This record gives sequence, structure tokens and C-alpha cells, in this order.
Amino acid sequence: MLDVTKARAETPAAESGIYLNNASCSLMPQQVIDAVQDYFALEAKIGGYPALMQDTATFDAVYDSVAALINAKPNEIALMGSHTLAWQSLFQGFRFEEGDRILTSRSEYGANYVAFLQMQKRTGCVIDVIPSGNSGATDPVALEKMIDGSVKLIAINWIPTNGGLMNPAAEIGRVAREQGIPYLLDACQAVGQVSVDVKELGCDYLSSAGRKWLRGPKGTGFLYVREERLSGSGAEPGIIDDFNALWTKPDAYELVSSARRYETHEQEPALRLGLGAAADYARVLGLENIRERVRHLAEGLRAELTGFPGITVQDLGTENAGLVTFSHDTIPAQDITAVLQREDVCVKTIPRAGSFLDTLARDIPELVRVSAHYYNSEDELESFLRVLRGIVGAG
Repeated sequence: MLDVTKARAETPAAESGIYLNNASCSLMPQQVIDAVQDYFALEAKIGGYPALMQDTATFDAVYDSVAALINAKPNEIALMGSHTLAWQSLFQGFRFEEGDRILTSRSEYGANYVAFLQMQKRTGCVIDVIPSGNSGATDPVALEKMIDGSVKLIAINWIPTNGGLMNPAAEIGRVAREQGIPYLLDACQAVGQVSVDVKELGCDYLSSAGRKWLRGPKGTGFLYVREERLSGSGAEPGIIDDFNALWTKPDAYELVSSARRYETHEQEPALRLGLGAAADYARVLGLENIRERVRHLAEGLRAELTGFPGITVQDLGTENAGLVTFSHDTIPAQDITAVLQREDVCVKTIPRAGSFLDTLARDIPELVRVSAHYYNSEDELESFLRVLRGIVGAG
């Protein structure tokens, strides 16, 4: 069982207010803070380049830590400056032609979907949305019926930004693998709150952030590339330089053989060490323990919110993650968020464009998103609910 008291004691910012915005950026544990600050202290003492070269094995160990977190091999991991950079470096390297199809989910993030639209504008490729089942989750059976020779990529999110829905990532992976279609899974809201096993998921590529549920530093992310996709006619990185590509002839280059081909020369060593510390910290606590704690808190919140007058919980799916979203019949989400913020309760307003296809399909407004992590206490959630009662007149 997870020791909440210990986890809070190891989280310096936990006593600075009621922090319920972990789906945006979690509070870092002391171990992560120390890893970052210790490296900056070394840089201040001896300089940036000497610090980087002093102990290369320590930096290499970060690949081991991230790989172990998702049951991958170290050579399948690229460490990136953000989740956006990880996802875009992969996606922008695909060579689409007119008529090629990208299959995605109704819950896809706005950040990813605008990249699809840009690619469509450039190449004439087609974006097709996989239908959702009765629960609201992406339907693997419907996906299977959409497959033909023109499908060049399946790209979905595991957990969307606007609710606790969990798409059936492994079932979609089974379809993709059987059909031999590249499968890109955006797991930025999954890594750090649920167990992630890329072999079970069947994905060819997986991208994630460090700052969200994993509790790493901002400015970190990673990309997983299945080893088999590192050879042959697989996608090239969207950006290359002389770190990830060897200039072999005046008119030729050769990509490095590992997933580090998606990295570039300019890196963030202190933040990378923080990412490795966050991965190690999560594994010590146990992802199943974290998942159960987050699930317990989220289910309790949903049950309480359902009884509030004027409030509708907007989460879809038969299995839910730790993102809890709701709307009010008359009070805009931004107004609710602002009052909570004045009471030192940090939540987030999710705009309609955050997952535009879904909000249009369901005709839902901006939402309030509450995302409690394992270090949040029951007392904090009760304080949040008490303030919310005052806002909506629940007595």
C-alpha cells in the first residue's frame, strides 16, 4: 500500500495550497528536485561541458530508467525536451502522399490534430476519425473495418485532456500489429498514473511528458520507438543534425541506429537527470499502487460531484483515469476555476478546442478539470468540495 504521508513529506510544495492540477504539471518530489539542483550546482562549479563529460554513465542510466518504466529497451528510448517535441519529431518524419489516410480518435488532443491538419494541407493526406463505441471510447471493431491499403498511420491518445476516458490502447495495438500499420500512441496522461507496457500495448511509437503524472521537471519528455521500426523504411525524424545523423559523404548521411536518432545536439542534462529520478521514484512506489490510489480519489470525486445541483460530470468510458471533468448549467468553467484559485485550490479550465471533435459531438462547453494525484489527501479533496459547494450554492 502506498504511504501517502511519506509521499507528502517528500513533496515540498504539497503544503503550499491544494494542488489538483496534476494532469497539467505535477508537483516534483524532493528526489527529482535534488537531481536537478545537484547538477546545476556542479555546472556552476566546473562549467557546463566539463559537468556533462564528468560522468556519462549517469546520463546513460536515464535511458535505463525510462525504458524500465514502460518495459522497453534502452536503445528504443529517445529523451526529448518536451512531449510535444517527442510526438512532433516522430510524426513530422512520416512521408504522406495524397490520399494516404491517418486514423485517429474523436478524443484526440487539439495539439495533435492541428498537426494532422497541417500535414493534410501540405500533402493531401486524409484524416479519418475512428468511431466511438457506446461508452465513448475509440472502437477497435470499427477501426478494423476502416483498414485498407491507404491507411499509413494509426495515431490516438490513450487518455484525453478533457476527461477520465481511457481508450482501449492495447486492443487498438492488436489491430495495428495484425495489419502491419504503424501505431503512434500518445501516452502523456498515462505514464506515471497507470502501468505502461509497450509490448502489451502493441504500439510502434509512444510519446510522453515528464511534467505530468510522472512528476518530472517541465522541459522533459521521451519517445519510445519499437526496435523493428528503427531499420528499413520507417519514419525519419522530423529534425536532424550532426548528433543524430552522421554526415558520411558530401551528399549523404546515415541516421544513428537507436531511437536517439530523434534527439538533437542541444540537450538539457539537469532536467534529464530529473526525468530519470522521477521514473525511478514511480517504480519504487509501484505503478499499481499509484493507479489504485489515483482511481480511489477520482472515483470519490465523481461520486460527490454527481450530487451537486447544476453540475454534470463529463467523463466517458467504462474505465476511468484520474482526470475528473465537470460543467455547471449556468456558471462558466472559467468563473469556477477563478474562485477556486482565490481560495488556493489549483484546478484547470479545459477549453472546447482542447478536444474539439469530442466537445462538438457532445455539445459540451468549457470544463473544469480536477486531477488528484496519490500524494493528495482526503482532507484536501473535502476542502475543494466545500469551496465548490459555496460557488454553486450546494449548501
